[in-house]
Amino acid sequence: MTKPRRSLPLLAPEKLVRLERALEEVRTRCDAEARRRVDPVGFVHGYRGPLQQELAALVAASCAFGNVTTIRGKLHEFGARTGDDLVAASEDLPALRHKLLGFRHRLYQGDDLANLVHGAHIIQRRHGSLGAAFASRRPESGLAEALASFVDELRDAAAFPASGERRGPAHLLPDPRGGSASKRLLLFLRWMIRPADGVDLGLWPVAPSVLVMPVDVHVHKLARNLGLTRAASPSWRVAEEITAVFRRFDEADPVKYDFALCHLGMASGCRSRFEAAVCTPCEIREVCRHGARKLRQGSTERAVRAKVPPRT
Repeated sequence: MTKPRRSLPLLAPEKLVRLERALEEVRTRCDAEARRRVDPVGFVHGYRGPLQQELAALVAASCAFGNVTTIRGKLHEFGARTGDDLVAASEDLPALRHKLLGFRHRLYQGDDLANLVHGAHIIQRRHGSLGAAFASRRPESGLAEALASFVDELRDAAAFPASGERRGPAHLLPDPRGGSASKRLLLFLRWMIRPADGVDLGLWPVAPSVLVMPVDVHVHKLARNLGLTRAASPSWRVAEEITAVFRRFDEADPVKYDFALCHLGMASGCRSRFEAAVCTPCEIREVCRHGARKLRQGSTERAVRAKVPPRT
């Protein structure tokens, strides 16, 4: 019987060293403040106080799919409609629904976000904060189950139907037990848990070591090009595979490269093949399978040409 193919290749130690060096350079050179201004997390930094920020983060992460300019515009509209005090706005569900009447973002309607924020505030009152509610699930014993249990409580508090004609509510709060990459939920956790560094906020009493990479199409494509996974599409298992490599670099903070990598993928327009205009200026070209192969081919071609005697 044929053995199942491993999704995660065995990376040679020397490649791991070069990869970590390249990623660290990308992270340290990333202009976090400039990137934050065009990232959905910038919306969260516009609020003051941990209760305000965790509600804003839940909304921003939930809306973080599609074109980033559109996302930022929709978050600005949401903030303009709901006002500066999101906690106060979340207490009165009928009034909040009225404020968001006519709001739409892809699959979501205003009522979906109103219910989400109102339900999240119910949990804040019940536990003291969303962070306390999540920490009570002991994520260090298993992140997927802790996150799924947290989503269960949030879905119940928001009175989202188990099923329905519209995809919006189910898409807003996916079930991590289903194997989905759950990118937006993991992004929300990263913002809340990682130490405050100008991007992430470090609000929750949970160790960053439990985190798993939020894998979207940009990070997934980069991960494939770097040899971190062979999987054709993102999933929870793939996110864990990628995180396992980053844990070898920093066990206490395995997702610290996520922000820089995601923006590198978006800014560079990363491809699944070598394209000179895109790949030549890329900061991680030497550790990418396409860029490294092109460099080797170029070296071979130059060496062969050098051995050909000049014409007389």
